[in-house]
Amino acid sequence: MLWLLQLGGVPSLPALLGGLLVIALVLLVGRFVMKMAWRIVVLAIVAVAVLWLLGMLGFQII
Repeated sequence: MLWLLQLGGVPSLPALLGGLLVIALVLLVGRFVMKMAWRIVVLAIVAVAVLWLLGMLGFQII
């Protein structure tokens, strides 16, 4: 509890609100980036699987 006193008081309400808005923005952008990353990973898995199956059938793509 003593460390709370060393940190100082609670910042002003506008600063606290601004900090929360920044955190919300970071989470929103991060969520969008992760959504895109999952799509890219799934597409890469499908592409590698198709190339592997074609290779098993005797087709040399690469």
